Amino acid sequence: MKNILLLTLIGIFLISCKNSESEKNEIKLNYPTTKQVDTVTDYFGTKVKDAYRWLEDDMSTETAEWVKAQNTVTFNYLATIPFREDLKNRLEKLWNYEKIGSPFKEGEYTYFYKNNGLQNQYVLYRHKENEEPEVFLDPNTFSEDGTTSLGEISFSKDGSIVAYAISEGGSDWRKIIVMDAISKEIKEDTLIDVKFSGMAWKGNEGIFYSSYEKPKGSELSAKTDQHRLFYHKLETKQTDDKIIFGENEKRRYVGGSVTEDEKYLIISASISTNGNELYFKDLSNPNSPIKPIILGFDYDTSVLDHKDGKLLLVTNLDAPNKRIVSANVANVDSKNWVDVIPETNNVLSPSKANGFIFTNYMVDAVSQVKQYDYNGTLIRDIELPGVGSAGGFSGKKDDEVIYYSFSNYITPGSIYSFKTVSGESELYKKPAIDFESNDFESHQVFYTSKDGTKIPMIISYKKGTVLNGKNPTILYGYGGFNISLTPSFSITNAVWMEQGGIYAVPNIRGGGEYGKAWHDAGIKMKKQNVFDDFIAAAEYLIENKYTSSDYLAIRGGSNGGLLVGATMTQRPDLMKVALPAVGVMDMLRYHTFTAGAGWAYDYGTSEDSKEMFEYLKGYSPVHTIKEGVEYPATLVTTGDHDDRVVPAHSFKFAAELQSKQTGNNPALIRIETNAGHGAGTPVSKTIEQYADIFGFTLYNMGYKELPNKVKIKE
Repeated sequence: MKNILLLTLIGIFLISCKNSESEKNEIKLNYPTTKQVDTVTDYFGTKVKDAYRWLEDDMSTETAEWVKAQNTVTFNYLATIPFREDLKNRLEKLWNYEKIGSPFKEGEYTYFYKNNGLQNQYVLYRHKENEEPEVFLDPNTFSEDGTTSLGEISFSKDGSIVAYAISEGGSDWRKIIVMDAISKEIKEDTLIDVKFSGMAWKGNEGIFYSSYEKPKGSELSAKTDQHRLFYHKLETKQTDDKIIFGENEKRRYVGGSVTEDEKYLIISASISTNGNELYFKDLSNPNSPIKPIILGFDYDTSVLDHKDGKLLLVTNLDAPNKRIVSANVANVDSKNWVDVIPETNNVLSPSKANGFIFTNYMVDAVSQVKQYDYNGTLIRDIELPGVGSAGGFSGKKDDEVIYYSFSNYITPGSIYSFKTVSGESELYKKPAIDFESNDFESHQVFYTSKDGTKIPMIISYKKGTVLNGKNPTILYGYGGFNISLTPSFSITNAVWMEQGGIYAVPNIRGGGEYGKAWHDAGIKMKKQNVFDDFIAAAEYLIENKYTSSDYLAIRGGSNGGLLVGATMTQRPDLMKVALPAVGVMDMLRYHTFTAGAGWAYDYGTSEDSKEMFEYLKGYSPVHTIKEGVEYPATLVTTGDHDDRVVPAHSFKFAAELQSKQTGNNPALIRIETNAGHGAGTPVSKTIEQYADIFGFTLYNMGYKELPNKVKIKE
């Protein structure tokens, strides 16, 4: 490891350039030496070398030294970019406006989240009617550096007690604090070692929560495989908490919720991120058994509400786009379910409030909302403020006024109030942001993928942009886990577009934009469809002169990081810059870390079969980097506390890329310290990250100046 420190001291240096082409690669790099080991794994008779296996040990001094050495080289490089500070300043200026979330009632108080502008974390306020708001919880006081964030929060039904979770350093492991909501006094000892959990109250007596046993070894990377649902009675020791579900049943994800009338405990259990079993228990009888609603893992089913002995369920059983059914608690067998709101051609995401059901349909990735009563009678189509994404439309049974948000790629999110009986809607809060939406345009196109499938894509940019093939463009994608990318405003993307950038988002297969069939078309042995869809999106942008390969960057995070890694290794000629964030890069070993085995529905594993192993190895980014290939300029980003997609994925990918890269394009890794998968990242860190990401991107496209509009150095 001494070589690492020596080379880091050498760092980076500038070389003189004599022509405009060489100016694009003005900064020359010396990477830290990353040792290689002789680790080999046998997969069905095929021996696969894993030269950087040692980087999986996130607790070792060697790995810590490697991280420090890589960051030194990376941050020295980024600091040399001439307009990085200009980008940071603009990000800070645009970010600095008051942001307020939708209000919600708990007991006698109305609560809302607010950020004054550049606060690292949102503050939770409350007020009684006609009174001035007061601070209820301020996560900015939880830690000096702003890296401890407020996670889930749950009030008892009468609003007198609250349980809230905190995350330290971005980890998925949580602590739960129980507080008297009226006096704001902590009621008992903190619950620790909680992960992937909601919090559901049983009266004012206690809460249901979920967690794993703390793993042996590193809590940030060791496998966590058996999730359990606990009940914690207030003012008792956590060691006395009762296991409600999961002690004998091995499930990777278990969650508990309580119906609004507090009649039933609902338990969802699954072995992967897709498909679940559903159970219920009568809370009025302590000795009541836990009964199944639906068993098996082929379908997704959840409870929307309970009324008069009937459960309203949302399911994709016999309905790939989902439907709402009624199930009598006396006989919940799926054969007896009755449609309340049948399946349509569009994907359904419902909510409830004041005795109504609100159906948010996704129509080509854009929201369409309808209001029904509990019998399935249509009350009205709800007119939205424009074409984009609407969220919210939820509340309690007695909430006659509810709230929803609306935004798209060029419209900052505003909040609207909605009267459930009259259907009257009006603007509640509009942000005072220094961004002129009217100066930008956003439109949807449909392009053809490799196998002929039509894929929608929304492209956003400044009005008047000339389609000459020279516009800096970020192509962003995800393509997995039934997750849909719908139009939403981003401060960072606004800054990108202000500087003349194009932002394009295709709704590729593997996502949920067109229901279960769209998702299943991008999993396991069909995963290549996802990469083909993304590649075809890039080709469309180039063919239609939005951009060209010299001005195209591809970006994605988590499963989207895998997307970027696979795309750049399959088609390195297609883009100038690659920006994989917290990516799943080692497809042969992803299932051996934390809860990674739960992703097998989407990916399959290298242990499943020889055929599955060979398919995974064929696109696994760590295993498909080749000697002698000039890959695009690459900035890998990850967090040292990411315990969802462990940073070893990114470490190994960066090491492989640095050892095999040909040409002058940089291959850097930016490792955020005291940060995780993304949630709860302080605003200050986010601004720094995007100044680096955009600076790296534009610099490697040949840009040298950054006034209000990017200028190309001739």
